[in-house]
Amino acid sequence: MTDRDMTSGRAADRPALSIGFILATNFTLSAFSLLVDVLRLAADDGDGSRPIKCRWEVMSSRPKVRSSCGIEVSSTAGFIDPAEFNYIAVIGGVLHKGPQIDDETIAYLREAAASGVSLIGVCTGSLILARAGLMTNRTCCVSWFHYEDFRNEFPEGEVTADQLFLVDRDRITCAGGSGVVDLGAHLVERHLGGSAAQKSLHILLVTNARQADDVQPHPYFAKQASSKPVQRALLLMEQNMSSPLKISAIAGRLGISSRQLDRLFQSELDDHPSQVYRRLRLRYAKWLLENTHHSITEIGHETGFCDTAHFSRHFKQLFSVAPSRLGRPITREPASANREIRPYPHREFDNPDGQRQEPAPTHS
Repeated sequence: MTDRDMTSGRAADRPALSIGFILATNFTLSAFSLLVDVLRLAADDGDGSRPIKCRWEVMSSRPKVRSSCGIEVSSTAGFIDPAEFNYIAVIGGVLHKGPQIDDETIAYLREAAASGVSLIGVCTGSLILARAGLMTNRTCCVSWFHYEDFRNEFPEGEVTADQLFLVDRDRITCAGGSGVVDLGAHLVERHLGGSAAQKSLHILLVTNARQADDVQPHPYFAKQASSKPVQRALLLMEQNMSSPLKISAIAGRLGISSRQLDRLFQSELDDHPSQVYRRLRLRYAKWLLENTHHSITEIGHETGFCDTAHFSRHFKQLFSVAPSRLGRPITREPASANREIRPYPHREFDNPDGQRQEPAPTHS
């Protein structure tokens, strides 16, 4: 048998979808497991879990990698020739706890990019790709939770936090969370077809995959701030919408007095912390009204208001319209299981007042 015959035989035996995983130190376990499970369920008939139609490997320079919850995952291989995979997926996790990957891994990712293999950044994996210089002239999709982290570290980088995942040529970045399931379905549909994707989703008890440009469930609404205390205070407010923290509790977490926090807010945002906090909650409520089918009462509770009348009064004061008069979303028909794969448009991030900006031109 000639070398060409052997190469042709390996190509014929190769699964339709093959992904090599790189897990960062303190990676998010759910981001990894959800994506693997979508592949596993699509890879075999029934629930056999055999890697027939899909293949996956966990590659590392170490025998085990620790997740953010403490559970360790063993690597299944060293660094395999990138050409063996359709994608190399980097699963990120907790930031600011030391290096997430080592130099050997960075060199491998750069080799994969140079060979033309598509790279995927999941959760904070997008920041890992950016740090390796692999997101130049491409847009990153990150969670609203890590939007400021990305902006602070890469002020010149293109970033969006208003959708689940983004395909930008040979780079795919995903905000994480449940959006990983939608990303997995997208990849399976692209390589194995809609029926295989629907099989995975149905076994996972997911009715239909969301589109890449579907909005994230909790968008970022805080205004820009230059000082670290105000940035951290705004993030605490974003993370505590349904059960608002007392301003004194926020100041205590920052190690400053309530009076100091008030002075900082007045200086940077020209308002008191309590007023800024209420506007953030009301803007989130407006987003929920425009993008979900939750009732006004449910939205009022979700944004920390004690009763519907109290919520409606403050909502009308800010937006000059009652919640009951605001346009609600139209129920969209479920996408066909065999829908045509289409490119996904780039959408700019919402501005602080919650108004949609005009889309930027897509990359050529």
